[in-house]
Amino acid sequence: MAELVLGKAGAALGGGPGEALGSLAGAWIDSSLAPPVEGPRVKEFHLTESREGAGMPVVYGRVRVGGQLIWAAEFKERRDVEGGKGGPRVAEYSYSLSFAVALCEGEIAHVSRCWANGEPFDLSKVTWRLYKGTDDQSPDPLIEAIEGEAPGYRGVAYIVFEDMPVDQFGARMPQLSFEVVRPAGGAQDRLESVARAVNMIPGSGEFALSTDIVRRKIGPGRERAENLHGPEAISDFEASLNQLEAELPNLLRVNLVVAWFGSDLRCGECEIRPGVEVETKVTKPHAWSVAGVERGDAYLVSSTGGRPNYGGTPSDKSVRQAITALKARGYHVTLYPFLLMDIPAGNGLPDPHGGAEQAAFPWRGRITTVAGDASAQVDGFFEEYRPFILHYAQLAEEEEADGILIGSELAGLTRVHDGGVCPAVEALRSLAADVRDIVGSGVEISYAADWTEYGAHVAGDDVSFPLDALWADAAIDYVGLDWYPPMADWRDGDDHADATFRDGRAIAYLAANVAGGEAFDWRYGDGAGRAAQERLPITDGAYGEPWIFRQKDVAGWWGNEHHPRTGGVRSATPTGWVAGMKPVRFVEMGAPAVDKGANQPNVFYDPKSAESALPHFSDGSRDDLMQRRAIEAFHAHWANDASNPLSTAYEGRMVPADGIAMWAWDARPFPAFPGRDDIWGDAENWRLGHWLNGRVGLAMLPDVVADVCGRAGVACDVSELCGIVSGYHFDGPKSARSVLEPLMLVHGVDATERDGKVVFRMRGGDVAEIDAGRLVEEGARALQT
Repeated sequence: MAELVLGKAGAALGGGPGEALGSLAGAWIDSSLAPPVEGPRVKEFHLTESREGAGMPVVYGRVRVGGQLIWAAEFKERRDVEGGKGGPRVAEYSYSLSFAVALCEGEIAHVSRCWANGEPFDLSKVTWRLYKGTDDQSPDPLIEAIEGEAPGYRGVAYIVFEDMPVDQFGARMPQLSFEVVRPAGGAQDRLESVARAVNMIPGSGEFALSTDIVRRKIGPGRERAENLHGPEAISDFEASLNQLEAELPNLLRVNLVVAWFGSDLRCGECEIRPGVEVETKVTKPHAWSVAGVERGDAYLVSSTGGRPNYGGTPSDKSVRQAITALKARGYHVTLYPFLLMDIPAGNGLPDPHGGAEQAAFPWRGRITTVAGDASAQVDGFFEEYRPFILHYAQLAEEEEADGILIGSELAGLTRVHDGGVCPAVEALRSLAADVRDIVGSGVEISYAADWTEYGAHVAGDDVSFPLDALWADAAIDYVGLDWYPPMADWRDGDDHADATFRDGRAIAYLAANVAGGEAFDWRYGDGAGRAAQERLPITDGAYGEPWIFRQKDVAGWWGNEHHPRTGGVRSATPTGWVAGMKPVRFVEMGAPAVDKGANQPNVFYDPKSAESALPHFSDGSRDDLMQRRAIEAFHAHWANDASNPLSTAYEGRMVPADGIAMWAWDARPFPAFPGRDDIWGDAENWRLGHWLNGRVGLAMLPDVVADVCGRAGVACDVSELCGIVSGYHFDGPKSARSVLEPLMLVHGVDATERDGKVVFRMRGGDVAEIDAGRLVEEGARALQT
């Protein structure tokens, strides 16, 4: 209460800093008068217990728990005798134990890590079964076989160890603890529920996609694992895949990214090659090889300070193993050949965009032609590019992949005109036909266009549709889009154009900008116009086709014929695109986990690259909630039938149910990546990047508060709460207040009673004005009576 009163007093003195100081002072008074919030006590150490009547932990997010021993069999003793034939015979004894440990209330996503006596414990070395705590789980067969009958412990997540060797623990059961992942609520609109497709990166790393553990010889009798950095004796790829399957349970499709390296932004000079990190390396069980190129003949990626700027191209054997592993888990697999530009700073190369030299590690969309014969330059580029794509087409056919992309985001090439045609588009069509000849009719083929590239190209009064010939081509199965347009125009403070939404991370606000806002309803003329929010409406007074100029109006583009314009005059003849002729798939969609990330989802943080940037008006702080909300809002928009039109050409929605592939999931497991920055040079980029690893499977603050109130039978309104609970738990009989107080303090939440409900709101929101004089008068009157 003191915080409220002093906060408004500060506002009376001029608001701004005065109000902030008043709130801080009030909060201090409140915290001084109120009983202290209880922190962890000794009883909360992560120990495996077996106590009658002990409380079952309730877990939200990612939490380490000790658990309760709920069943154990007799120790098993094994006797091995060695020696004899004239020598002494020695009997050695070893012991194992079968037991079950209850972890917490279910349903959980998975157990990500385990410790025994405080040390990391490799679960891959023992036989274990996890029961996630569903309401219909069956009894464990081992317990049932030994006991005759057994409960299913429904609603309780528990783990069963079968014949665990315990000699290393002094022939006794070790103290175990487990990292449990349990999203709260399980709402159908949460990221974990809506995700149907994902891109698996990084696309580089010589053995990053291998299911074998590849070891490098580092000296006589000495080896080091190249792709084993987690607590279990399985490859990084398998560990990451386990996490993916557990944390995104409804996933159907994976785009597997595999990168080669380009050397120059001038398309006629650009070499495209598979690369390695070091020239000399001896590995087993297999050596690096890509497209018949062995390590000694491969391109060596650039380095800075003795450290490679990229991981090498994944070996062909690794890619084959990854496809097999993904398909074994039931995923639709699309191979995604990806071009990385290995152009370091100080390259001295002439810049086709007018710079002193080519930008460091640029976007592939900047590859373009220079003055001269454009067609000849494009032909030279595709002489390098075709072997890259055709190699993976052959690999896709041999490994029975379900799809392949013939490229992505070559925006600087596909819009080059020469003699009335776009030579790069024609080259892509020819390439698609050759890929079709290799993979056959059962494999999906497409190209992933940048969100600024897929549709109309407006140059003065001229309008063309360069990619329409490709989209209409019989070899292309769907329109592929890499989709990163602005989903917000948020600023700090309450005096900007969108402030009526109160929260730049609100689903309603972000959803309104999927097919609205910037690049749809209006645009900015320049940076000064953006700063002043001078919004210029996007219209088409000539022919009533505003979708031509709306880069975000993919539904308008999809559902209409396309008539080019020359000198502002609309052609009577449309392009080869027939309205609604093929589905649209968002091959990439995502947002960085940074403040105001939805303002500019296409930017990323990478200090080595000239492309590195923060979104417009971002303060550069990490914001996982921003990323999550943008993805959820985008899925919600296209899940709405009114937003997602039907096609009569193929009797389906414009965007299939699995037509949004998130960027991105890393093949390196969390938390080894990003924790091991001594191994991976891009680990620091994770903090503000597009990565989903380590960010899914967590709990949303409103879900946690609603769940706690529901347990207490308290009606509540959590619609105005926002925040992510990375990890929180409680056990034993506790009041809702004692459980919620720490969360409310950390997240800045206030609670009030309204219409029979407890209404939770983020601190700093709108506060009703109260006549201070009247408040004093009523108080004095009460004292008199």
